[in-house]
Amino acid sequence: MALKAVVFDVGETLVDETRHWGEWADWLGIPRFTLFAVIGGVIAREEDHRRAFDLVAPGVDLDAELTGRAARGEWTFAGADLYPDAAPCLADLRAAGFCVGIAANQPEGAVESLARLGVHADFVGSSAGWAAAKPSPLFFRRVAAEAGCEPSQIAYVGDRVDNDVVPAATAGMVPVFVRRGPWGILQAARPEASVARLRVDSLAELPGLLARI
Repeated sequence: MALKAVVFDVGETLVDETRHWGEWADWLGIPRFTLFAVIGGVIAREEDHRRAFDLVAPGVDLDAELTGRAARGEWTFAGADLYPDAAPCLADLRAAGFCVGIAANQPEGAVESLARLGVHADFVGSSAGWAAAKPSPLFFRRVAAEAGCEPSQIAYVGDRVDNDVVPAATAGMVPVFVRRGPWGILQAARPEASVARLRVDSLAELPGLLARI
């Protein structure tokens, strides 16, 4: 079947999360380099990124901290957070006739804030709003429902092999792996990365490649 929809992850796919991780370190009162290094170690050991918080701030109630930061409006994105290729890629795909979606593991309201930065999509969704998080099949079923087409007609674009590429393939979608950000770099050599139908270093490559599928 021909592709009809392209759906994007957010962190390290559309958005550079450096500022957000740095602000997490500031919030917890630890050096930024420490948190960054521990996150890298956790990724390399194939552990959930929340494990990093257990290591750098033992006993921290992460859910409570998330609520506290959200109450202060710290889960919105700024123009400087966007990768330069993000908005042009989505605009080009919409102009080519694709249904374009944004769906990611993000707090409620974070994904919606991208529209204020000029990143426009036909639908948006978050794990918080949908009560389903990647890599759960429920999340990808919701993606298909929002796109309004068969899973085989949807390309899902993300930087993580474990959360994006493999579960999208399992859901019957066309997985696209973006090799950037800490997960993208560290997971690129994993055997499961070969499941990706396309592999890119920049979203600027994507419209031309998808047009040929």
